[in-house]
Amino acid sequence: MKADERLPDPELFRQGGFRFAAKLFAPGDIRGTESQVRRLREFAQAEDPPADAVVAMIHDRPRGEGRALFEQALERGVDTLDDPPPQLVDFFRDVEATPYWVDQERVERGARAIVRTGLLGLFPLGDMSLMGGYLASRATKSLVGTGAIERTASRRLVETATWWIDVTSPGALRPGERGYTSALRVRLVHAHVRAAMNRRDDWDYEAWDRPVNQVQTVGTLLLFSLVYVLGMQLLGVRYTERERADIIHLWRYVGWLMGVSEELLPATEEDAWRLLWLLATTEFIPDADSKRLAAALLESHADVGRGRGAVGKVLSHVSVRLHSSISRLVLGRTNADFLELPNDPVAQGVVFAVSAANFAAETVRRHVPGATTLQERLGDAGRRQYVARLGAIFHTDTTYARHMRTDSRPAA
Repeated sequence: MKADERLPDPELFRQGGFRFAAKLFAPGDIRGTESQVRRLREFAQAEDPPADAVVAMIHDRPRGEGRALFEQALERGVDTLDDPPPQLVDFFRDVEATPYWVDQERVERGARAIVRTGLLGLFPLGDMSLMGGYLASRATKSLVGTGAIERTASRRLVETATWWIDVTSPGALRPGERGYTSALRVRLVHAHVRAAMNRRDDWDYEAWDRPVNQVQTVGTLLLFSLVYVLGMQLLGVRYTERERADIIHLWRYVGWLMGVSEELLPATEEDAWRLLWLLATTEFIPDADSKRLAAALLESHADVGRGRGAVGKVLSHVSVRLHSSISRLVLGRTNADFLELPNDPVAQGVVFAVSAANFAAETVRRHVPGATTLQERLGDAGRRQYVARLGAIFHTDTTYARHMRTDSRPAA
């Protein structure tokens, strides 16, 4: 095969919801070439040197000291530190050098487009983005390596949702605001996990690549951007072309804040579809760990009925079936069966009915003056209440301090 010849579609695009979605929404022929696949794979050996250097600095200092310096630089600026470590200076100078292409007005519009869907937006996040990410078996190794997957699945889902709401709230990605600081804190979490995995004797670099590498990070961002948009459209939400472009732009900036190479960050929706094809070709290879993570996520959905007696059992059953049906909508039968997601035709019918109702409501919204603004406000209020309620239940820590303990080692 010639280097510039298009490769055949991977399994992810040959069956199920992705095949339908790709034909419906993807711009033309999105297949990549052998040379493009090889170039992408080079980034599987790339990490995040500025963040990794900060973590090494934290590890070398007395417990709590380095982290306190990072927090002060994050909240008040690195120039407020007396004799700041050079690793912190390099990190924050790099972060402060905002690329020319960042358009805060577009970021704001993208956030409003996401906010107006309210809590409905959390369904694609968990059922399509997170569940779909488990198909990428190399990326799951760091998750499994940190241990206690089953015990912490619900907390991880809540923390991911909280972080996602933080970075997609209007105004939150301006320097110093909640989404901006959350993006940088999670970037440091990734560096801590990377350092922990690199200390392991059993990490298989040949089979699993570098831990939390650039390909895996941009893949996660793609699940939060393009797959989110796709999921919302399949659930009946009507996004305009400009809204979709603005959402992609928002996540391009989040990716840059989190240390992803600009070469990897999609600039347009078409770029995002082409990158998704490349990731489907090289990364979406599920294994036993994929099943384990999927089962843990389903258990977290079942938690909605825990301790409520017979009614709780019904709620747990319905929750698992509905969430699984949404996952099947995009992942397709083959992938969903591999992950052992329940196949419930009745629940799938309910999802399609809800999608049709959403589409009808969205059609009305687009023609009623002021309806979009009202929905943005209601959606923002609903998301804030959700974060406050779950934060009180799970005691979520938005500083992610427990993820940054360099003295703890992941389970074997």
